[in-house]
Amino acid sequence: MLGGLKKLFGGTGGDFIYAPAAGKAIPMSQVNDPTFSQEILGKGVAIEPSEGRITAPADGKITMVFDTKHAISMTTLSGAELIIHVGLDTVQLKGKYFTAHVQAGDKVQAGDLLLEFDLEEIRKAGYQVTTPVIVCNTPSFPNMKCLSGMEVKAQDKIIELK
Repeated sequence: MLGGLKKLFGGTGGDFIYAPAAGKAIPMSQVNDPTFSQEILGKGVAIEPSEGRITAPADGKITMVFDTKHAISMTTLSGAELIIHVGLDTVQLKGKYFTAHVQAGDKVQAGDLLLEFDLEEIRKAGYQVTTPVIVCNTPSFPNMKCLSGMEVKAQDKIIELK
């Protein structure tokens, strides 16, 4: 599949995963959910978003948009299998306050709009909006480096895959 993605885009893939939203990049260990903080799904970086937009963190293909629109998975040109999960326990909102702009099978480029969500309404409903960006196939990137502890703009580098 990776060869197909590279052919589709005519590129060799990137070595970075970019912030899908503006906000504060924090280490996964600070996420208030053991599935993420213990890196059960993989390593990555979480964003405390300051805006209700999620953009593609790399070039690749959308593999799944959850029915509840709170999470998206994609495979990047470099072969990283990502999950972007907006908020903690936000699956319980059943899609309320979320709008998906892509669907499974869509080809995307870094910076393309994937999701919009109402940050304030989600918070008012009692949910945290911490957004983990997880590389699920972490063993494929043994020298992966996660960059956190800083304010980021959408498309700033947050993970180095090399």
